[in-house]
Parts: sequence; C-alpha cells; structure tokens
Amino acid sequence: MTQSIADQPLQHLRTLQTGHVGLNVTDLEKSLPFYLRVFGLEILAEGKDDNRRWAFLARDGRLVLTLWEQSGTPFSTSSAGLHHLSFQVDSIEDVEVAQAVLRELGADFAHDGVVSHGEGAASGGIFFTDPDGIRLEIYAPTGAEDAPAPTGSAPTCGFF
Repeated sequence: MTQSIADQPLQHLRTLQTGHVGLNVTDLEKSLPFYLRVFGLEILAEGKDDNRRWAFLARDGRLVLTLWEQSGTPFSTSSAGLHHLSFQVDSIEDVEVAQAVLRELGADFAHDGVVSHGEGAASGGIFFTDPDGIRLEIYAPTGAEDAPAPTGSAPTCGFF
C-alpha cells in the first residue's frame, strides 16, 4: 500500500517566520491613515483603481502589512479566522506612546490602559480595534508586572 503525502512524517522546514499579514478593510481611505499613524508604517506600494484598491505597508523597507479594500462589512469576531493581530515593541513606554496616539484617534480599547498578559506575567500591553473592528494588540515582553490581569490566569490576549 502506498503512503499518501499527508501520512508521511513532517520534514522540518529549515527556517520559518511570519512574512506579512494581509487584512481586508471596508474603506482604504479610513484604514490607511490609521495604520500609518499608529504603527509608523510607510506606503511601499498602492493601488487606487476603483475596483482594486490596496496598500502595501512597510517598516524600514520590509513589508509588514497589506490592506485590501474587499470587505462590505466590519470584522466579525464570531467567525473562524483571525483572532487578533499582535505587534511587539521594546518597552512599556513604547506601548504608552502608542496608547496616546490611539486615544487621539478615538480608538476603542478592550481594557483601560496597559494590562498584563496574565497573573504574574511581566509582558503586557494594550488591546484595541482598528476602524473596521479588527482586534489588535501592542505589547512589550517586560514592564507590565504591576499592571492588572483582566482575565486572571487565562491569557488576556485570548479573551478580548
């Protein structure tokens, strides 16, 4: 009997890392300034045709995020797919800078201020939504030791 490719042992990939993340948005004119301002991204390429609007966003010349104007409704947390998109920064101070920008933009936050990832965790950050309701996180690996843990010992990032 021949073995199917699905039944064969996994051959480990030599390298693996996230490339870029593509997000569907309802209005590129609304989402583009949000992502540029909050994350300090730059436009690498952009399509402005009426029926094909998109933007490639980069940081230091490296593609990070692509926005595609292909959705007619906001993000749904009740459907399978993306749970949230997380970005790591160097320090809690960087998280707080982002939080101030988000407050200026009127973003919706899941919690008031910086929270830890769980009871006793050093890592933590802010949890918020973009103009389409896509759940986002900006966190630092340390510095949130004294911040509240909204979900106790369960991961904060999983329950917002």
